Amino acid sequence: MAAAMAWLRRGAWGPARRGCGLAAVRSYSGGGAYPSVSLTCPLPGVPKAVFAAAEGRERFETRVTVLENGLRVASQKKFGQFCTVGLLINSGSRHEAKYLSGISHFLEKLAFSSTAQFGSKDEILLTLEKHGGICDCQASRDTIMYAVSADAKGLDTVVNLLADVALQPRLSDEEIEMTRTAIRFELEDLNMRPDPEPLLTEMIHAAAYRDNTVGLNRFCPVENTDKIDREVLHSYLRNYYTPDRMVLAGVGIEHEQLVECARKHLLGVEPVWGSGQTKDVDRSVAQYTGGIVKVEKDMSDVSLGPTPIPELTHIMIGLESCSFLEEDFIPFAVLNMMMGGGGSFSAGGPGKGMFTRLYLNVLNRHHWMYNATSYHHSYEDTGLLCIHASADPKQVREMVEIITREFILMAGAVGEVELERAKTQLKSMLMMNLESRPVIFEDVGRQVLATNTRKLPHELCALISQVKSADIKRVVTKMLHKKPAVAALGDLTDLPTYEHIQTALSSKDGRLPRMYRLFR
Repeated sequence: MAAAMAWLRRGAWGPARRGCGLAAVRSYSGGGAYPSVSLTCPLPGVPKAVFAAAEGRERFETRVTVLENGLRVASQKKFGQFCTVGLLINSGSRHEAKYLSGISHFLEKLAFSSTAQFGSKDEILLTLEKHGGICDCQASRDTIMYAVSADAKGLDTVVNLLADVALQPRLSDEEIEMTRTAIRFELEDLNMRPDPEPLLTEMIHAAAYRDNTVGLNRFCPVENTDKIDREVLHSYLRNYYTPDRMVLAGVGIEHEQLVECARKHLLGVEPVWGSGQTKDVDRSVAQYTGGIVKVEKDMSDVSLGPTPIPELTHIMIGLESCSFLEEDFIPFAVLNMMMGGGGSFSAGGPGKGMFTRLYLNVLNRHHWMYNATSYHHSYEDTGLLCIHASADPKQVREMVEIITREFILMAGAVGEVELERAKTQLKSMLMMNLESRPVIFEDVGRQVLATNTRKLPHELCALISQVKSADIKRVVTKMLHKKPAVAALGDLTDLPTYEHIQTALSSKDGRLPRMYRLFR
């Protein structure tokens, strides 16, 4: 014991030495001494270490080059062995007014199937596997995105593959039939799943932009699955898959290398549908209409089992905000973060949103509400701020009034603490998301597609910091002058009329008009 205490007092490294002579004096278990190596002086025979230093801002800027055919090539440097590269195309369900609804849904499912160079999807996946790559395609209302993450050394193979997938798909009868089956299954699953959020999002867009642009259905209607064939797809692709509507974006690669690959594989390429003159390109601007879409549905058996989800009625109320190109987009983003919300069973601290208005004013005060969440959908020419709430069908009227009151309270006083918390949370979420390479890729591609340039994270953070409570009040006051959009799903027996909801949003306190009944 005494020996052990002496060892502790002396220290495991033995007696200390001064200056460059400070070294560890320890012994091997066999008795031999460790070599005397200094901890402060350079190691003999080892090159001098070169430490990373902060470089100029230009290193972090997104570089953009426009090719002769109008294709934009954008890149962003990022340290690492892997890169994410993809094609973003200004094409989506909002452009299907003159076509059968559901074409973008079909193209999303048909992506990375057989092409002129690759005989099957398996062949494509095997090619990517050689470079440790994965692929994905996502279609939204205004953009379709083909993306690949792979080793940066395989960049030429990746760009060649992307060009072939986007411009030379075979679209065989067998692949189209398999896609029809996949879409039918997805639509069936969409109507059966316990979480109705995707369905409500479709409904609120249909109500807000009735029969135009972003209000058109993102999913293929069942009746159109058998009508969409190769000829229909080619007629659409001929108009929308043109170089001037495309961006080749890459993260984690050198810009010159990406431009060289783009020239090699995307310049002067004849698409499989021909390169005739485009004539049916839809350049319509979104027209906000407001309105209501209701779907009466039995929600009592959506989730059976030992702990079934109770029967709920879901309501989503929205108002037009602004496009992401406008200055008011940042105040709306802060407002959405300030409203926050979530499910009644969600747990966590301030970073999870427990101090947002929909938690403090709604979920914490009304135990019978299962959900209250704020969403902000923003596009190139419009935007939609909405609140989704769910509760027992017998309390629908009370739930709607609570939400309309929250909309009215948005235009009231905004506390300095809650505003700063929302701004800090928004900046934190922005920076954390932009640590992910695929997220950076999508951000680069979407911004360049819309504006030909990119706002960097520090610029966005500066804009967020400048938001004042007066900005929130100004954008909300403007928003409340618009007609509401309402989506309702479930047992709607006690749902207030659209006119009553509109009256509540026009009042000073957000209350619904009182109803008097002779018989109860």
